[in-house]
Formats: sequence, structure tokens, C-alpha cells
Amino acid sequence: MQIQDLPYTDPGVPDTRSGPRFLWWLGRNQLDGQLKSLAWGLLHFVSVSALPFCVGFAVQAVVDRSGARLALTGGLMLLCGVGIALGDTFLHRAAVTNWITAAARVQQLLARQAARLGSALTRRVAAGEVVAVSTGDVEKIGWFVEAVSRFTAAALTVVVVCAGLVVYQPDLGVVVAVGLPVVALAVLPLLPRATRRADLQREKAGRATELASDTVAGLRVLRGIGGEELFLDRYRRASQEVRHAAVRSARMWSLISSVQVLLPGLLMIAVVWHGIQLARQGRITVGELVTVYSAVMILNYPLRHFEEIAMAYSFSRPSAKRAARVLALERATDADGSRAAEVPGGDLYDPATGLLAPAGRLTAVVCGDPDAAGRLAERLGGHPAESGPAVLLGGVPLDDLPLDSARTAVLVQDKDPVLLSGSLRDLLDVPASGAVDAAEALAAAQCGDVLDALAQGSLEAADPMDARITERGRSLSGGQRQRLALARSLITDPEVLVLDEPTSAVDSHTEARVADGVRRLRSGRTTVVFTSSPLLLDRADRVVLVHEGEAVAVGVHRELVHSEPRYRAVVTRETEEEPEGLEALEELEELEELEELEEIEESA
Repeated sequence: MQIQDLPYTDPGVPDTRSGPRFLWWLGRNQLDGQLKSLAWGLLHFVSVSALPFCVGFAVQAVVDRSGARLALTGGLMLLCGVGIALGDTFLHRAAVTNWITAAARVQQLLARQAARLGSALTRRVAAGEVVAVSTGDVEKIGWFVEAVSRFTAAALTVVVVCAGLVVYQPDLGVVVAVGLPVVALAVLPLLPRATRRADLQREKAGRATELASDTVAGLRVLRGIGGEELFLDRYRRASQEVRHAAVRSARMWSLISSVQVLLPGLLMIAVVWHGIQLARQGRITVGELVTVYSAVMILNYPLRHFEEIAMAYSFSRPSAKRAARVLALERATDADGSRAAEVPGGDLYDPATGLLAPAGRLTAVVCGDPDAAGRLAERLGGHPAESGPAVLLGGVPLDDLPLDSARTAVLVQDKDPVLLSGSLRDLLDVPASGAVDAAEALAAAQCGDVLDALAQGSLEAADPMDARITERGRSLSGGQRQRLALARSLITDPEVLVLDEPTSAVDSHTEARVADGVRRLRSGRTTVVFTSSPLLLDRADRVVLVHEGEAVAVGVHRELVHSEPRYRAVVTRETEEEPEGLEALEELEELEELEELEEIEESA
């Protein structure tokens, strides 16, 4: 796999039983890249490690006044230089490729998981943790995957050089062969503590990220209630905890680095001291002493990769654990389904609550618990949070359909829809039947003022459709974002459209026009609206009251207000002290007055 071939056609099925198993699975799936990196790493490290032997041969050739051997040594050094250049160039290329492709695989897996789980993902995992996994954790996982092959090449080089020194000069070679493993493994007792400190740092950083994400998302509300300073203080404290944890972790890694510098230095002193004694006794030549000394000095370079792999594993293990935890989450139903891909039509029926939405009608659902309404809306879309009887569309269980087919048949717009940054044209460029164009959808959702606001904010855009929308539509009001999201849903023109509180942030006049626009544009198509707004309820063909998880009343708004106390309590916010029916009559009077005003405006 090369970078230009990304993204993967299929990122595969990860092993999510643990963080180390997930890392091992990633490494196995990039075996070709790992072998390439290992081969180029061996060429590079062996070429570097061969230089001391060349230097020793050259010194001995000068001592022996042998021009032929000196020339031969010069040729060998030139060959080592070419090997170093080629090996380093292509090792870096292969390592970066391994890093990027591993990170891309993890990101694709996370994106696929988010698409499969939908809104259930953020219910089971904190949003800040998902952000941390898809950003910083992905980089650390990629770092470890690419570092494995370089570490393996360095370790093999150390073994080869030690064996070569034992053969070349047994007296000094044995000292090096015994000392190098001690140098390489001396930091192992320090790694558990360093790992724990790194885990604590990552945990605190994840909490701080989650707090920052929540604060930014609710900044508009926080400013309205004057609570932004409170949350900023909380974030300051969280960031200071991250700083302290990072400093403690850095201290441990600095200790490991100092050990990696001290012990090779002591080994070099021991080799030089012992070599001088042997040279005085005439047991080794000057060239051999220079060779062994240079080899020990050069081996500090591959030994550095022992420290790097320890750091990479310590930082990537908790990251891989978090990624595996997110990827291990399962849907309540099988995403592949047991039926062939199809888009059924007909009545929408939920056996769990008894809710029936007749085909081609506008059905309003009143539910006193907003959370229960959100869960029911997801069930109607084929995304149940827990196992239970499947919702039927035209008698076909949605759980039996492939996920793509279920989502094509039933589109659910939740109460907090997200607008992605980009142009308005890009926002409305969604999979659709083609029966509804952008102008019709925008008009039905009463987005005229939204287009004006976008045009004023993007002076360089001649067409409002080319106007830029900021991240999550933060430059727009809540009602404007809501109406743009509604227009996007209307364009798709699904067989069944489920809307959860689509007008909760707009004024009553706009709400009435939106209700008329949705009713007109969705004529002949099945539409389900979760709402407690009398304006929307009065325009529905059918109103269903869902109380304590069961459809307990069915009718039209004006009948249910008079006949069903539980319905009246939700819709009119009636209290026990208020006379029964008084609030209902006031609501009906408001509806009649609003209709009269609309007629006057239309005639004007």
C-alpha cells in the first residue's frame, strides 16, 4: 500500500480484544511495508556499522605502509557511504509511508464505526474521547507501527556487529557482546513507571479535551447565562493537571535518556581501558583497537532505537486501548441484515409502542419525555439503542435490511442536527431521489432570511448557494441552523422522513409557515414529526400520544386537547391548579388568530 493508493478499499476487521492485539493486527496488515522498511533499515544500519571496520583497516594499512590495502579500504568506505545514503533515504520513505497508512487505516475504521453506530456512539463513548482517539491517538498508533521495523533493523544490526567483533577481535569483542545487552536492557525496570505516568498524562489530556469540546459546543449558552468564566476556570485547572502530568512523565523519560547516554559511555571507557592494556601486551594491533572503539561509538546510533520503541509503545498502548474500545462497540442489530437490499414502502409501525404512521400521511407524535422521544425516533429509523422488536415498514422489518437500505428508506433528523463547514451548495449536495430541488426545499423550510444572512457574510459570493457556512454553522442562529438542516433533509426525499423537534428554535409565525411548507412538499410521502408545538400538531393528519413507552391515544390535535388530559398536560403545560380545558381553549384561540393573520398577510 502506497500513500497515493489511500483510502483503503476495505480497512479490514480489527482485533479489538486489547490494545496490544490491535497494534499487532495493524502490523500484520502492513507486512509488505514493514519488510521494505526492515530491508532498507538493515542496509542503512549495517553500512553505518561497517565504517569502524573500514577505519580500522585503513589505520592498520597506514601502519603497515600498504598502499593496496589502503586503496581497497577507501573503496569499501565509498561503498558504505552509498549504502548509508540509499538506506537512509528509502528507510525514511518507507517509515513515513507505514506511519501514514497505519494512521489512515485507523481513521477509516473509526469513520466506519461512527457511520455504523450513528448517534449511539456518543451515548456510549464521550465525545471528547472520540476526538482524542481520532486525532492524537491515531498519530501515536502510527508512530509505533512504523517504529517496529526500524527497531528490528537496529536490533539485528547490533547482533551482527557483536558477532563480527567477537570473530574479529575475541578479547575485546566479548566485552562488547556482554556489555551491549546490559546497556540495551538496563532501562527495562524504569519502563513500567514511565508507562504509568504516560497513561496518566493521556487520561488527563483526554478529560481536558472533552471539557474543551463541551465548553466550545455550549459557548453560546454559557455566555447567555454568564457561566463561561466558570467553565474556563475548570478548563484551566484541567490543563494545569495535564501540564503537571506531562512534566512528571518527561522527568522519567529524561532519566531513561540519561541512562542510555551514561551506560554506553561507561562501556566505551571499559573497552578503551581494556584495549590499551591488550595493546601494551602486544595482543592486539592499533588498527584493531581503533576498530573496536569506533564500533562501540557507532553502535550508540542503533541503540537509540531501543529507547524510541519503548517510548512509542508506552504512548501508543493506551491510545490503542482507547481505539480498540471504540471499535469494539456493537450495534444492537446486525448492520448487514438478512434480506437483500431493497427500499420498502407502506405504513411505518413500531410493535414496541404500538405507534403507527400511515403511508403518505403527516403523523405527529407527542411524547412527554424528550429523551424517550429521541430514542423512539432512532428506533423508527432502524437504529435502536437496545435489542427489541423490529420496526416494520410495509411489513418488512428494518432490522433485516442492510444498514444502507434502512437509511435510504427512513431518514431521521435529530433535534440537534450538525451543519458541516463549506458552501451552502456543498451542504445541500446529499444523496437524493431528485424529486425535490434545493430551491423547493429552502422555500419549504423558510430559509429566505438564512440566504440573506449567508450572502451578507460572504461578500465575494455572487450566488448565495456559494456562500460559506462556518464550522457547525456557528455564525447562524439556532433557528437558522435548524431550518437549513430541515431543507437538507427535505432534499433527500426519503420514503419516510422522521423529524425530532424540527422547529423548537424558531418563532411561532415562522413555525406555522414551516409546517405548511413541510406538509405541502411531503404530500403523498410518509412523514413523522416529534413535537409538542400546537402549530405543528394542528396541521398533522394524525396525532399520536406516546406515554410511558406506549401509544395511548390517537386522533387530531383539537379533539385530543379536549378529550385526553395526558395529551393536554404535555401540549399546553397545564398544571394541577389550572382549570381543566382553560389552557387548551387559549391555545385554540391563538391558532385561530394566527390563521387569520396569515390570511390577511396573503391577501395583502
